[in-house]
Amino acid sequence: MLLTIDVGNTQTVIGLYDRELTSGTTAAAGLFDHWRIATDAARTADEHAVVIRSLLQSSGYPFDVDGVAICAGVPRVLASLREMIDRNIDVDPVVIEPGVRTGMAILYDNPKEVGADRIANAVAAFDLYGGPTVVVDFGTGNNFDVISADGEFLGGAIAPGVEISLDALFERAAALRTVELVAPRSVIGKNTVESLQSGAVFGFASQIDGMVERFRSELGGCTVVATGGLAPLIAPAAATIEHVEPFLTLHGLRIVFHRNQEH
Repeated sequence: MLLTIDVGNTQTVIGLYDRELTSGTTAAAGLFDHWRIATDAARTADEHAVVIRSLLQSSGYPFDVDGVAICAGVPRVLASLREMIDRNIDVDPVVIEPGVRTGMAILYDNPKEVGADRIANAVAAFDLYGGPTVVVDFGTGNNFDVISADGEFLGGAIAPGVEISLDALFERAAALRTVELVAPRSVIGKNTVESLQSGAVFGFASQIDGMVERFRSELGGCTVVATGGLAPLIAPAAATIEHVEPFLTLHGLRIVFHRNQEH
């Protein structure tokens, strides 16, 4: 079994794949199970072992994997995971970082600046849909990743994410309170809660549509794929999103893992 771990600034997504299946028609093909936990930079290697072992065992899987692939945007968590793997799994993890074979040219001014999750998303999107493709990842930030027709990472854009934008609003506006992130009844909110929900859902959907149209004007057309925790909420309100792949990053990790195995 292949353990894939996507460490974001806010949440960490863990997936357990059939190692023998190298790809599929969707990102979920061969995915036995998945879990989403809070990212905690203070969590030790032993604590990571307890958490991951418990997640696997609670779903009926032994803590017995023969491959691990990681992308991480939090260096302290990556270091802790490396130690956990060394002590408990005894495999060499494939980590998306400089020197790892991804099969994708990074046409960034400084390729080392590109987040590992953005590379994983780009690799997965091109594998599933070819190019040119735009990936919209709804995370702590809203990442837009652009892949060329030849499978090159061209660059993209980064905007504040939905939740941190709302957190900043609630912090600065004393009269506003935290609301549940769900789609409102209509664009025109009839109360403060619905007005906030409308601004979050339809406002960010409009941001996505506007950015995608700008990308299309430069690319001459593209496929648009959404991923990330809030993709199922925002995608239905966005006219330009064509596919929603909740496990896109994990699929990219699976592909990169297999590209780094000795043949």
